[in-house]
Amino acid sequence: MTTGITQLKLRTASGQPLNFVPDTVVVGGYTGRDRDAVEHHVTELAAIGVPRPDTIPAFYDVAVDSVTTAAAIEVTGAATSGEVEPVLLYTDHRYYLTVGSDHTDRELETKSIHRSKAACPKPIAATAIDLGTDPSIVDWDEIRVASWVDGDRYQQGTLAKLLPISQVLAKWGTHADESSLVLFGGTLPLLDGGFRYGTHWRMSLEAPGHEPIEFTYQVTVRSC
Repeated sequence: MTTGITQLKLRTASGQPLNFVPDTVVVGGYTGRDRDAVEHHVTELAAIGVPRPDTIPAFYDVAVDSVTTAAAIEVTGAATSGEVEPVLLYTDHRYYLTVGSDHTDRELETKSIHRSKAACPKPIAATAIDLGTDPSIVDWDEIRVASWVDGDRYQQGTLAKLLPISQVLAKWGTHADESSLVLFGGTLPLLDGGFRYGTHWRMSLEAPGHEPIEFTYQVTVRSC
């Protein structure tokens, strides 16, 4: 899905500028490594009205201009929340890893998962780790991610619970060698099991051998 032209201005962990215009933005869902646990989660969500995905993992294209490094976003609904995700970037035949938030409209989610994800901006950090030409080189299972909402810890854990990003990329299966891609790789369970519709969000990713990547953003509900 594309709309306007968006240039993302980031830096690598070593301080080099990383500027690119994504052609495609994809949000991966249900990317847990334990298939039985994923099926159980799908069943739980169905019980509260969230439609079952057509495939597992599921992939949702969103507008390229939804991705932002801004410190503030606007949403149209009051029932929205973020969730921490590893984010794979691909441009000029190189891969980069950063952290982002799949901010989602939870009220819309009971009607259409795709619409719920497309309804909100997708904040990402302005720093990324250069993975070179092979995204599988990173020690995926040792990467730690966490999120906070209004100062309270919301999620935490290692990415050992998720499919490695190289497998998520392969399962998506439509990667074109010449495209510039932003791929959200899935998230971890909420610590208390319930969504929080807060205003101040903080996301972090710690990969072995690299400085932690962290960012914050504020959420404002747009007045009609």
